[in-house]
Amino acid sequence: MLFLWKYIDDMVGKGFEWYTIGELMLYASATNVAMALPLSVLLSSIMTYGTLGENYELVAIKSAGISLTRALYPMVIVVSILSVAAFAFSDYMLPIANYKFFALLYSVREQKSAKLINVGVFNNSFPGYTIRVGRKDPDGRRLYDIMIYQRIGTSSGNNVIFAKEGVMTKSPDNTYLLLKLKDGVRYEESSPDQSYNPRQRFTRFYFKETEEKLDLSAFTPKRTPESLFKGSFPMLSSKQLADTFKIVKKQVDKVDEANFAIMIPNIKYFTVPHKPVPGYKTVVPHGRVIDAIRADLQLTTVQNANAEAKTIKSMVADKTAEYMEKQSILRRYLVEYQKKFTLSAACLMLFFIGAPLGAIIRKGGLGLPVVISVIFFLIYFIITSIGEKSAQGGSLPPIFGTWIAIIFMTPVGLFLSYKAANDSVLFDAEIYKRFFTDLFRQLKQKLHRR
Repeated sequence: MLFLWKYIDDMVGKGFEWYTIGELMLYASATNVAMALPLSVLLSSIMTYGTLGENYELVAIKSAGISLTRALYPMVIVVSILSVAAFAFSDYMLPIANYKFFALLYSVREQKSAKLINVGVFNNSFPGYTIRVGRKDPDGRRLYDIMIYQRIGTSSGNNVIFAKEGVMTKSPDNTYLLLKLKDGVRYEESSPDQSYNPRQRFTRFYFKETEEKLDLSAFTPKRTPESLFKGSFPMLSSKQLADTFKIVKKQVDKVDEANFAIMIPNIKYFTVPHKPVPGYKTVVPHGRVIDAIRADLQLTTVQNANAEAKTIKSMVADKTAEYMEKQSILRRYLVEYQKKFTLSAACLMLFFIGAPLGAIIRKGGLGLPVVISVIFFLIYFIITSIGEKSAQGGSLPPIFGTWIAIIFMTPVGLFLSYKAANDSVLFDAEIYKRFFTDLFRQLKQKLHRR
């Protein structure tokens, strides 16, 4: 649904076959697995163990001497296999899906609308032409009150055609649109002929029938070469990301060294030592450096120093911006590399939250489990989004930023597992009601004593 809301305007009315749109939706579905899979693991684990608790199956299991931890073993194995499959999907299939999706989406966006001529508006779809029609027959082929404005290359001349009616057909090879016009007039403006007549000429032709041929090549669906998107971050596997990161890191280091070597000779008033030197006391004559310069040269010296300082400041600012941009690219590589592993870890972590929750709340179906799973997933998604954005922006280290949601929510899963293994009634409303009732009663008694 998110894909349809976001891209439906780019697809409607452009003459694409149904299988092209279906292919685009299939690739978009693959890109959403990173969000859908952890949520499905969380929801299914809550529903499964909630149903077991609601039907007293967990009670029967525990009465047979089997602990909840032991009862989780089969599902732990299943989720572990699912996590390995999720990593394989994220590392091998997802880059290909992103690769195909963005290439096809770019082709769809670049494709012009298949609605060739609309009524009552100026249509600029055809190169070099602007067409307006007053009305059309229901079949869409016969047009009335036609005006065609033709731009003739780079010359100053322009042609305008008015016709009472016309018929719209296509050439046998579907490469041209043929407009057969009837009962009209054609106005032509021609540029001046310097060798014969320096004046601009205006010509008017009346016609009973004429034909205009319009190029349809812009309306033919074309696939954009997929090689244009090969170097993008989401299209790379973990090995490609690691190898590309090493190459880019070496290039960045070489460029930084070259920039530093270029910048140092331009700094005339400062010395930047390569090794630490022992400190020494500088003796400044006359108390200030400026006082050691002749009075008639002081103003010129200050102006030169100010200009040099501005030059150095501008140079350093440019190099700093370039350095920050390169570091941002390197952080993006690290973030994308870590995301290959966080999907598997998220499946395991959310299972260890969902299964104990289901055993504690003892509710199956699509009621309470859906509400709880959506709440926990939103917490996970928000923390993940903030962490990744912070890692890309440099506020957090890339590894910590991508794993912050796992680090934050894993203790929650361990706590819930401990509570479920000890038959805790963590979500029993009666216990909380009784606790607050006793608390208010004790406070009321203390107030009465005073």
